[in-house]
Amino acid sequence: MPQLVPIADQLAALESGRTASRELVEKSLAAAADPAGQGVRTFTKVYSDSALYAADSIDRQRRTGVGQGALLGLPISVKDLFDIAGEPTPAGSIVLADAPPAKKDAAAIARLRAAGAVLVGRTNMTEFAFSGLGINPHYGTPRNPFDRAIGRIPGGSSSGAAISVTDGMAAAAIGTDTGGSLRIPAALCGLTAFKPTARRVPLQGVLPLSHSLDSVGAIAATVACCARMDAVLSGEPLTPLVSCDTVGLRLGVLQGYVLDGLDADVARRFEAALSILSKAGANVKDAYFSALADIPACYANGGIPAYESHDWHRKLIEQHGELYDPRVLTRILRGREISSADYSDLVKIRRRIIAEAERVFVDSDVWLLPTVPRIAPIISELASDDNAYFDTNAAMLRNPSIFNFLDGCALSIPCHVPGEAPVGLMLAATGDQDRKLLRIGVAIETALAKAGCAIVRPSLQ
Repeated sequence: MPQLVPIADQLAALESGRTASRELVEKSLAAAADPAGQGVRTFTKVYSDSALYAADSIDRQRRTGVGQGALLGLPISVKDLFDIAGEPTPAGSIVLADAPPAKKDAAAIARLRAAGAVLVGRTNMTEFAFSGLGINPHYGTPRNPFDRAIGRIPGGSSSGAAISVTDGMAAAAIGTDTGGSLRIPAALCGLTAFKPTARRVPLQGVLPLSHSLDSVGAIAATVACCARMDAVLSGEPLTPLVSCDTVGLRLGVLQGYVLDGLDADVARRFEAALSILSKAGANVKDAYFSALADIPACYANGGIPAYESHDWHRKLIEQHGELYDPRVLTRILRGREISSADYSDLVKIRRRIIAEAERVFVDSDVWLLPTVPRIAPIISELASDDNAYFDTNAAMLRNPSIFNFLDGCALSIPCHVPGEAPVGLMLAATGDQDRKLLRIGVAIETALAKAGCAIVRPSLQ
């Protein structure tokens, strides 16, 4: 696994002339093309020629002093469900491989281009984003950088997004998060991911999983990297991310089922992280949210994601159902059993629980919980066993999906030490507290780094 370099450091090297966009892009493309690497399973399409052309153009602009943009010259990867003008949008499936090409870029893609990002390729994903494991029978499954010889899952659905960053194929990656699809692979692969409040980034040109729960965010090396990506994606002005002091922070450790069934690695690192933050002056206390217990029942029969995905897929399934990943198809078809009245009830229940969360949350600055309860399992054990697959998928989605349901925002930050299996610490808040969450995220990330829980040096940007 190459050394991760924060975006700010890469931009500083570009601006000082110590490197060039072409050099960064060439390294990314070389990593993607390495026959001994994960590129063939990480990307569904690599933009070798157009990426080098764009990099050369940006280098010329920089030399003449006219180039500008928050990501100017950086190689960025794009999850396979974003529209890119002139191409089909397969979403990790063979069903749509020959679909009509998109007429224009997705809003998020247009904003990346405007910020000077160099798109290096479309990243592999769980078919139609409907799993938290990252296993794809059509395009292969990229291996987690931890224990690669054995072959552990990368997490999903934004599997290729994570590996494109861990393996030096991109400085950062954009993806979607409907139930943890950014935070799960970040936690399992030792990266940072930010799931913003859903309405913060437009979903125009994004193939949907669940229009009520989908959100667009980034996976990168640090919180500050994710904050810069979020500023671009949300269309906000790029402003300095000023960290807050850990002293006096009210950190609510969410109680309830989110702490059930933690494996030994996750439990140990989570408790160690809480201890580190307490010693850094934070007020770490238990947080109770009674309506939390009502959320699993809302997903019991597939819930909102199953209903909304089936509504989108039903005609496609009638025509090409045999081409779907059978495990993904099983989850989509659960939506047939949910009536419109049931769906309406779920929407009302969701509104009630969101309102209750907002009332309870005022006692905390952020809530803390493990991102996922287990370290990355072995691919072969899940690929060959349906029961193990669905059990593990439910476990991975359990904690992160809470904050999609609550229409909130959340970060996953690495809290393990180098050499250990990656473990993610999740920081979460209610909707529209994104910038506050990011500022607190930097403070917590810094405290963890000082205690040795960091894979890369945090740096503000």
